[in-house]
Amino acid sequence: MVLAYVMVKAHTGEAGRLRDDVEAIDGVVAAHIVAGDVDIIAKLDVDSPGGVKEIAADGIQALGGVEDTHTYIAME
Repeated sequence: MVLAYVMVKAHTGEAGRLRDDVEAIDGVVAAHIVAGDVDIIAKLDVDSPGGVKEIAADGIQALGGVEDTHTYIAME
């Protein structure tokens, strides 16, 4: 099991819709709108680091309304 967090910066006015789209991706166990430098934090639970790449780079970054992402893999 690989646990990771993806910080998502959304285009203005897109956070609500985008949160729903992120949460619908297989492997995303939760997505929350947050205050701060990013708009959404998504929690991923997948089988391998490659699964993190598939979700973050191929899934979340491909969604319309995403301005930027940063991915963090949990070490414990």
